[in-house]
Amino acid sequence: MHFELDNPFWSSLQTRHRAFAQRQGDVARYPAEVAPFLGVPNAGVEASASLETLVAPGETVYLIGVVPVVSEAWSLHVYAPLAQMVCETPVDLPAGPEIVPLGEAQRADVLALTALVYPHYFRPRTMELGRYFGIYEGGRLAAMIGERLGTDTQQEISAVCTHPDFVGRGYARRLLAMLGNDVLERGLQPFLHVSHENLRAKRLYEQTGYRLRRDIGFWSLRRTTEGGTR
Repeated sequence: MHFELDNPFWSSLQTRHRAFAQRQGDVARYPAEVAPFLGVPNAGVEASASLETLVAPGETVYLIGVVPVVSEAWSLHVYAPLAQMVCETPVDLPAGPEIVPLGEAQRADVLALTALVYPHYFRPRTMELGRYFGIYEGGRLAAMIGERLGTDTQQEISAVCTHPDFVGRGYARRLLAMLGNDVLERGLQPFLHVSHENLRAKRLYEQTGYRLRRDIGFWSLRRTTEGGTR
């Protein structure tokens, strides 16, 4: 259902990832070591008291699509809206190196690559949210992709990363085509989020079957005091 994509953090925490949800009142979040994401069911929620329980002093969490009402004890930063893109039809799979599943044995490689090129949102346990795949070159993890948010009908594609030493070889395009096609074959709709300023990535996504669904709001929320207001 398309409304789930209008509030993807909340939707995922209520469905596919409900086992991860840390919840207080009308606020739910992922554990900090899994993902720095928090959601509320609608924009009218007064969330300050619940946030006090869920968010540590000085911690920053991110929201997308829907933002709650908060007190002055919380610092809310508004970013430029993201492009939310969806893929509805399979694409040809470009030729290239073998694509391999990434699991516990590859965790150190994944964390090293994401720390280099995708540092803000990937955490030590993010790989538990879905399947991850990569391409190795000369024993090094050259590129990777994974699944993050999800519901019963949609699957977010995330962590599309290429090591700077391997840019320009078509690895990201191959990974995007493989995973997008696989998700479609499983009866789910792939979607992803990207900054409008990231023109190279947007162009790659468009060339791999994705179209703009909507611009979607993006915020960070930080607890600025030792105790919020009740």
